[in-house]
Amino acid sequence: MNSPLEYLVKDPTVKGNNPALILLHGYGSDENDLFSFKRELPDQAYVFSLKAPIALPDFGNAWYAIHFGADQSKWSDDKQAIEAIELIAQTIEFLIENHPIDPSNISLIGFSQGTIMSYALMSRYPNLVKNIVGLSGYINEGICEFNSDKSLYEHLSVFSSHGSEDQIIPVDWARKISAILEREQIDSTYREYPMGHGICPQNFFEFRDWLLERI
Repeated sequence: MNSPLEYLVKDPTVKGNNPALILLHGYGSDENDLFSFKRELPDQAYVFSLKAPIALPDFGNAWYAIHFGADQSKWSDDKQAIEAIELIAQTIEFLIENHPIDPSNISLIGFSQGTIMSYALMSRYPNLVKNIVGLSGYINEGICEFNSDKSLYEHLSVFSSHGSEDQIIPVDWARKISAILEREQIDSTYREYPMGHGICPQNFFEFRDWLLERI
């Protein structure tokens, strides 16, 4: 059986029941983007960087299409997003079966659209993840499916961050994350940085230290 999604992998220094970090890139990027951080991520973990399934006409890939109207409005293709969530879940199951990773110690690190996917997957498949690092994204409740049984989420921890000067995804959207996660009784940390749509060094080192305490 082949993996549902293509991916890059960095092996840990010692193999055997390792934690896993799964990277989900943003719209218009690819699996090489976040993978550039691999040498700075914990040596004891597998690092898997997944490639989104939709090839864009100009460059890169996407987890789902973003449509633009004549009035400069834009909207997400939620149907495609849900299909991609299923592919990510199937890929995580494939990785568990084919690498010596600890299935109870899997963390998602998403950027922008990859962050949106991370939150949605967490809502639908909390059993597949332990930690979420959501960078420069937001929670799209239209593709989430939180269970009424909040005990399913009690093992989860979330680190979310955003740039106060982000011109792509408004910071006000990110500021709603904490309230949504509190409603679902999910432990969360939220940080803002004086930056645009990206990851500054302080942001990187804070989420890395946060992860090191939890994996």
